[in-house]
Amino acid sequence: MIRSPLRDLTSRDLLAASAALLLVLAAVLIGRHIEETDHTLFANWPPLWASWEPHVGPGTPAAVTVALGVVAYGPVLAARLPWRALLGASWAGAMAWIWSLALIDGWHRGVAVRLTTRYEYLQVIDRFHDIPATLRDFTRHIPLDSPDHWPPHVAGHPPAASLTFVLLDRIGLSGGGWAGAWCITVGATACVAVLVTVRRVADEESARRAAPFLVLAPAAVWMGTSADAYFAAVAAWSIAALALAVTSPKGPRTRAAAFTSGLLFGLTCYLSYGLTLMAVIGAGVLFLGRSRVRVLPCLVSRAAFLAAGLAVVPVAFALAGFDWWEGYHVLVARYYDGAGGIRPYGYWVWANLACTVLITGLATAAGLRRAVVALVRGRHGLLPHRGIRGPGVVRRVPGAESPEAGARARLGLLVLCGLLALLVADLSGMSKAETERIWLPFAMWLLPACALLGRPRVWLGAQAVLALLLNHLLLTGW
Repeated sequence: MIRSPLRDLTSRDLLAASAALLLVLAAVLIGRHIEETDHTLFANWPPLWASWEPHVGPGTPAAVTVALGVVAYGPVLAARLPWRALLGASWAGAMAWIWSLALIDGWHRGVAVRLTTRYEYLQVIDRFHDIPATLRDFTRHIPLDSPDHWPPHVAGHPPAASLTFVLLDRIGLSGGGWAGAWCITVGATACVAVLVTVRRVADEESARRAAPFLVLAPAAVWMGTSADAYFAAVAAWSIAALALAVTSPKGPRTRAAAFTSGLLFGLTCYLSYGLTLMAVIGAGVLFLGRSRVRVLPCLVSRAAFLAAGLAVVPVAFALAGFDWWEGYHVLVARYYDGAGGIRPYGYWVWANLACTVLITGLATAAGLRRAVVALVRGRHGLLPHRGIRGPGVVRRVPGAESPEAGARARLGLLVLCGLLALLVADLSGMSKAETERIWLPFAMWLLPACALLGRPRVWLGAQAVLALLLNHLLLTGW
């Protein structure tokens, strides 16, 4: 008798996935009604910023091939490959998945012009001919009623986002094609950073089980091509470097990791105002690694290097004349002067979560349920052993079922810190619509919850089908 793969899927997993699917259905039906009657959502296919346009393209065969390959061989390769080879394979797999999905819309529409529209960063390249002067004057052009006000995405972010594409242009990588390739190539490394972090604060088995889900994430539909994919990678590496800093023995590499974490987190805050919430995930990493740095000299040393790195980007921009706080407050005023002041909070505060389901998949909804259960059951095993170095080492304590229970609990805490950051962003009211793109940096930290699921191929198949349907039935944009 052939055993059904559904036998290893608990009814509670299926119930969680079904509830997530119903949330999406409700957001679509209610959103369409609101938009057709009140026209206040400013989204053609709510809750997504997209339009209904069934199509295929040159990326279709590649996307189907990548999906089948990861579903069939991903879990086995993740379990057997040497760790460094797994990281390289994950990056390559994520790039293949993102590129193939992007090319379903064709090179021109799917990649080359995505960052050249009137909303995007490449529209302002010529206005940065004098970078210091532009930075000093940056905030003045944020308000909608200002002369030559910035396009929405430029105004909505600190200037490090725009400067990235200005510098690419300066070194000869000009145009939408190079900008798109940059975002995909760098953005695909986010999955590697998450794997490094999971291995350090939970264990290697959890990271290996999470790898195929990070590669085959439905979020790839929006990572190609979006600047938020690049932001997600920078933010993820700041957390990964922090995990390395707090779980490694003292030495030059540990201090370098602490400095790098601070440097990248500072850059993250100057790429997107909202990504200051990555500090919530960072706090979770510090909690999980705190037993490794209880010796006061180690704590002081790592904190000093972290603070030194954190100061670099803010000091550089302050000396150049850009005030982050002033820019944020002016942006809030512009946000409510525009569509943000019209879009109903009462719809988007929960419809944004439906967008999160679409970028993380039904598997993640089931995984989050298991993350809560794992955290509750294994909460006594949250601390790694103080005297043994290396990732994935746990201690046996009363109340913990096993070392594996402690690892699952730590993974659950990390994932739920990502969920908490996302919920704070949601409740703030500064994220109404387009969260399928804006929340990519948070979504990457929900995906490891899938490591807790049984029958990974079944769930991977569900993830792949969702992404392929989204990309073939809808024309996504922003």
